[in-house]
Amino acid sequence: MTNDENQLLAIQLTASNVDDRTPVPQMVKELFGKLSGDKGYISQKLFDLLFADGVQLVTQIRKNMKNQLMDVFDKLMLRKRAIIETIYDQLKNISQVEDTRHGSGVNFLLNVVSALIAYTYQEKKPSLNLSLPQLSELPTVIG
Repeated sequence: MTNDENQLLAIQLTASNVDDRTPVPQMVKELFGKLSGDKGYISQKLFDLLFADGVQLVTQIRKNMKNQLMDVFDKLMLRKRAIIETIYDQLKNISQVEDTRHGSGVNFLLNVVSALIAYTYQEKKPSLNLSLPQLSELPTVIG
């Protein structure tokens, strides 16, 4: 999980057979506000659980779902969600996290942690580049 400036807030390593939605409630325990996710995070149970803790889960809708009105700001943030893919790309290609030829589990974890530390010290991270004046200029939807 990252914030609007793509600073790492939380990370969870799971086995490949674990649903991506499973670790989310634990990861957002100390967070509040809005959480953008892709269609893989759509779940009424997860939405209700997070909403009770003060976190609003915002996702796009699937083709078989009813269309619902969405706040303009939420819609813009969903478009910017692709920035997280650049973080994955940097971790995989620059820091070579995806290398599967580790001699042991400890070597794997050491490689992942060192890549995350290197990313946090990067001077220029991909970001949304939104400032407060830009946010106030967004149109407001009145119901």
